Amino acid sequence: MTQKILKLGLPKGSLQDSTFRLFQKAGWKVSVGSRSYIPTINDAELSGLLIRAQEMAGYVEKGVMDAGLTGRDWKTEQNADVQEVCELRYAKAGFNPIRWVVAVPNDSSIKTVQDLQGKRIATELVGFTKRYLEEKGVKAEVEFSWGATEVKPPLLVDAIVELTETGSSLRANNLRIVETILESTTILVANKKSWADPWKREKIENIAMLLQGAIDAEEKVGLKLNAPKKNLEEILKKLPALHTPTVSTQADQDWVAVEVIVDEKTVREIIPALKRAGASGIVEYPLNKVIY
Repeated sequence: MTQKILKLGLPKGSLQDSTFRLFQKAGWKVSVGSRSYIPTINDAELSGLLIRAQEMAGYVEKGVMDAGLTGRDWKTEQNADVQEVCELRYAKAGFNPIRWVVAVPNDSSIKTVQDLQGKRIATELVGFTKRYLEEKGVKAEVEFSWGATEVKPPLLVDAIVELTETGSSLRANNLRIVETILESTTILVANKKSWADPWKREKIENIAMLLQGAIDAEEKVGLKLNAPKKNLEEILKKLPALHTPTVSTQADQDWVAVEVIVDEKTVREIIPALKRAGASGIVEYPLNKVIY
């Protein structure tokens, strides 16, 4: 019997390392040589290819790939007719959406998008930028930027539309943000014919479930602790659990074991409060996946 294979596109470039780490947490080891575009995946049912996120949706639409990870911004830019499977809220530097912003030199007279009337703008996101300006009733010259977009104003262009996570690169180039025109996160998309295939759809849905579980686990930890029964009610009040805490009996009838999943950022307040409420043997442990 012929081995069934799902062709999966993985983003080459800024998202590559964070994507590989995410797949590792989800259960797939992905590795690739420094000059190769064909990664090795420890799953005989997956065939991977590294493709730039800017081009991914187009290749998925054509069926070159059954599914792929890209940004919603690039799917929008290409107007690709693909099935959006799920949102994966991660980026190069964290878990917040990236933003496409209009930016100008600090001393520019441009204060609003309407001030771009008749101006020249450089960006990689040409199609969306043109459509956005048309919706605002603004006529401007929008040119494709091949890179180093931040250094082009004011000598080459009046403004740029550039993506940013923190704004630090813009500030370093003496630019200020006029307006955010698009927020984008990573998404998993599928070819519509592949999505209609029962085996491929189940495989894609499994990947989506485990990747989302890995992302949801990033900001959470597990807590285990021992609690005297007489203090259990007070201890449970200190636990903002994902669901009802698990309480198990122990050999000592006067004690129980409690286990919960909590937001990592709250642990520094929770653990001292638990200790003061009578808990002991408190253990914090990392999570790979949280499936809701």
